[in-house]
Amino acid sequence: MNHLRSLLPYYRPYLRGVIAGLVLVVLSNVFTIAGPFLLKLAIDSITVSLSPDVMLTYALLIVGAAILSGITRYGMRQLLNSISRRIETDLRNDLFGHLLRLSPEFYDRWRTGDLMSRATNDVLAVRQVAGPAIMYLVNTAAVSAFALVLMIWISPTLTAIAMIPMVLMPIAVVWFGSRIHKRFEKIQEQFSELNNFAQENLSGIRIVKAYAREDDQVRRFGALSAEYMKRNLDLARIWGAFFPALRFLGGLGAVIVLWLGGREVIAGQITIGDFIAFGFYLTLLMWPMIAVGWVTNLFQRGAASMGRINALLATEPAIDDAAESDDGPITGAIEFRNVWFRYPETERWVLEDVSFVIEPGETVAIVGATASGKSTIVRLMGRLYDVTRGEVVVDGVDVRKRRLESLRSAIATVPQEPFLFSDTLRENLVLDDRGLDERLSIAIDVAQMRATLDEIPDGLDTLLGERGINLSGGQKQRATMARALHRDSPVLILDDSLSAVDTVTEEAILKGLRKFMVGRTSIIVSHRVSAVAGADKILVLDQGRIVEMGKHAELLAGGGVYAQLLERQLLTEELQAG
Repeated sequence: MNHLRSLLPYYRPYLRGVIAGLVLVVLSNVFTIAGPFLLKLAIDSITVSLSPDVMLTYALLIVGAAILSGITRYGMRQLLNSISRRIETDLRNDLFGHLLRLSPEFYDRWRTGDLMSRATNDVLAVRQVAGPAIMYLVNTAAVSAFALVLMIWISPTLTAIAMIPMVLMPIAVVWFGSRIHKRFEKIQEQFSELNNFAQENLSGIRIVKAYAREDDQVRRFGALSAEYMKRNLDLARIWGAFFPALRFLGGLGAVIVLWLGGREVIAGQITIGDFIAFGFYLTLLMWPMIAVGWVTNLFQRGAASMGRINALLATEPAIDDAAESDDGPITGAIEFRNVWFRYPETERWVLEDVSFVIEPGETVAIVGATASGKSTIVRLMGRLYDVTRGEVVVDGVDVRKRRLESLRSAIATVPQEPFLFSDTLRENLVLDDRGLDERLSIAIDVAQMRATLDEIPDGLDTLLGERGINLSGGQKQRATMARALHRDSPVLILDDSLSAVDTVTEEAILKGLRKFMVGRTSIIVSHRVSAVAGADKILVLDQGRIVEMGKHAELLAGGGVYAQLLERQLLTEELQAG
């Protein structure tokens, strides 16, 4: 239950509403309890007077109490449930904002489906505590106190005996509740597995179809669904026994009241009005007795969910601003000083003793075989990861001492794997940075997207599917390039961003880029030598080390790794052409 203490700050903005809601809870029970008491007085008055006026007065009072009970009950639900929804929204927003602050290495360890489960199911369970559980807890306490006082006032003996089966109700709820909770947890775990499997298959639908694995994946999904159904049926069996057990205990209490209460009426120890009012109060007590166990389960489930959410909120970003972050201007001077790097929880060095200098406005290319560390270098420039040893310096300041927002705002990256949001193409290109229409037009022209805009139905206002699925691979790459060019940052990084583009379009893009890159630092990562031949400096990587550095002509004359890469590419092109 300690986890629920972290929920208290979320109540502060709504404290007045919570207090007003709880007052209405108490008042609603006062009016509810008043009804049977007025009915008792009315019935007892029949033995004294049969005056129609007296009966009408009691009838109006009973109706008035019922109306006031309904109004206050509506008010309490409206207030407390709406506040719980606001708390749910605040908590979910905080969780989402925190997740966006976490570093890439966090997402290397966590599955998307698990995170989605915590952001939905767990937040929903916490909302049940923030509103309904608190409301029912106070409601249970109020109605129990009021009803018990009046029942004891009517007949202490009858109350003591009638409460025996009532006391068993919360015990039964707790017993059933613990088993329901365990099964619910197993269901949530299986649902997360099911969700992950479905998400991975839908995201990789083209791979599934390309390898004709539809039937196999459907069988695997069916097995997961069958296990999910089995766990739900197990829960249903417990639920099936739960309510009949409670009804049995409630019926037992009613039988006791009917038998013993009837005897007390006959003996003249209580009036008929007392007997009827007592029956009403006993009925009113049944729900609070059930609710004690139900609310306990809500709190247990909410505490477990809040614990899982707290585990995420307590996770500190591996990459964050230093205590005194530098926010100075960035012109594009980049230097790697004896950089060694390996990814978290791995032993293999991805970069080993890498050093180089990039001057402002210089175009530098990085080439090398697959897994040679090319993309890792550009990730370190934007401080998506911190170096293991050495320094990455931007404009004379170690990136670990620079403010993350200013550093990353100064770098526009075209990633190796293009990603587009499920929004219009225009929103994907500008990313809420409206800028100038002229700037967007230039970016579209340089990225060779005019033809694409003519092909798709609504041009820039075309709504894209998930991950831009209604665009081809080359179109997605050009769209992400236009996004980076529209940003107009002093540093431009092209991380193998022309791999899905044909050679004719590639040449047109490179021609436009040469003009665009004038005056800004540009880093081109590519496995195609043709894409980097015009660079001011070329870094050749091999197994995480810079083995060659220089201009295109110099490296060719050296006959080293770069020349061998070019030779292999020319041979491949000849074979493909032949």
